Amino acid sequence: MKLDKNSHQPVLIVGGGPSGFATALMLAKRGWQNITVLEKRPCADYYEPDKSFNYLIDGRGQKFTDYLELTNNLASNGVATTDFYLTKITADGNSKTSKLPIVDPDRKAAYWITRKTFVNLLYQEIENNWQDCINVIFNAKCVEINKTISNDNQSEKLEIIAEIDNGKTIKFEPFLLVGCDGINSIVRNTLKQWNESSSNKFEMNYFPSPSSGLRYKALTLPPKFPLDENGEELTTSEMAYAVRSAFKDRKKAISLGLLPVKNPDEVRSANIITKSEHHIWELKNGEEMHDFLQKSFPQLPIHNIVSSQEAQRFAASEGGEFPIPQYCNGFYSKLNEEAFIVLLGDAIHSFPPDLGQGVNSALEDVCTLNDALEKSNNISEALPLYESLRLPDTKALIRLMQVGYPWQYNQAPIRKKLWSINFLVRLSLSKILPFIFSPPAFFMIQNHQLYYQEILTKVERTTRILYTVIIGFLLGLVAFGLRNIFI
Repeated sequence: MKLDKNSHQPVLIVGGGPSGFATALMLAKRGWQNITVLEKRPCADYYEPDKSFNYLIDGRGQKFTDYLELTNNLASNGVATTDFYLTKITADGNSKTSKLPIVDPDRKAAYWITRKTFVNLLYQEIENNWQDCINVIFNAKCVEINKTISNDNQSEKLEIIAEIDNGKTIKFEPFLLVGCDGINSIVRNTLKQWNESSSNKFEMNYFPSPSSGLRYKALTLPPKFPLDENGEELTTSEMAYAVRSAFKDRKKAISLGLLPVKNPDEVRSANIITKSEHHIWELKNGEEMHDFLQKSFPQLPIHNIVSSQEAQRFAASEGGEFPIPQYCNGFYSKLNEEAFIVLLGDAIHSFPPDLGQGVNSALEDVCTLNDALEKSNNISEALPLYESLRLPDTKALIRLMQVGYPWQYNQAPIRKKLWSINFLVRLSLSKILPFIFSPPAFFMIQNHQLYYQEILTKVERTTRILYTVIIGFLLGLVAFGLRNIFI
């Protein structure tokens, strides 16, 4: 590995989530010595109920964990998809446990891991091995990014102002500013303001999706909570659960979805995903919410599972909303040879969780930046290379989000059935004639050896062939009908 030419220069990373910590670790491994990470949360393993979702770190994300030799640590803290069991519990109390089929037994095992566990895993790697070159500042929020004139009045430099504890501020003058601060990135928005008159490269491009706009929030449940009144049957941490509601009305029907966790003493999060007009968003106090949950799930001892405090918190929570698939065309900016800015993760692309690619694509961004630095150890050359390598894949990923698996939330039953028919047709044809038809995107995206561009090309090719077959069939019917009329 080449030592980067600018590795002695100061780096400031805004955002201490997966992409922020991963970028810090990648740069440290490349020999960068002066890296600071700003994170607004108070600690790495801070528990946020409405961000208590699970990641599925697949082969794409494991490109990074392999690079840092963290995959064994990931495996010991996660639940492998090779041993993934799901228990469905209907409103009448009947339950059925099944092992979910593995689509491709030859692909790498993916691992379910909670967000806070994964972020803390990366932070512990910093603490254990890279403290001498990575400084993480918690409770720190970037509030201002400015261009100032250097002391010699010859060039511009970056000045970043962050707020920390007790209203104090701290200033940074980094050589490299890294924006890993999410969908509402202050780094990207600042670049957008600076470039308003010349280009729109940092403007987000939006693409509609059937799952965009769905609302979600998470109900925090105790570890090993009971499934019956007697407490004889308890949940298992490494088991996934789907608990169905007694309500059939679409404005009241909900499901509790629990993904597996490795630690048996870790709290469980039940994800609830609905349209914005669902009844659950009208409930604003704990008593109403508790009553609704009891009526929704008579098969569970809700009074023993959901405390009054949790019911109140859950009722008051505004939750979140699935974003519309989006990306920007600009991944970096260069002020001069002494000031550079680069964006990764949700700061450059964001989308609903349909295909589980949020964290994996972010980690793959980091790997692509690493590849660019490896090919050119000069940051001035590496950043344009990073953009040229990653932008086409990002565009393809956003398109895949529109067609991959957007109807899985049952937001429109008829549309879901039509999509399911299309899914099964593609899957069946790919097994019968694999040299002509490709599997659905949902399956191919699990193959980390395929670029998103390659997957999209295969999907679109299959679509064109299907259209050709359907049109040919319809023309054949018309010709047959006309032949019978004139004979």
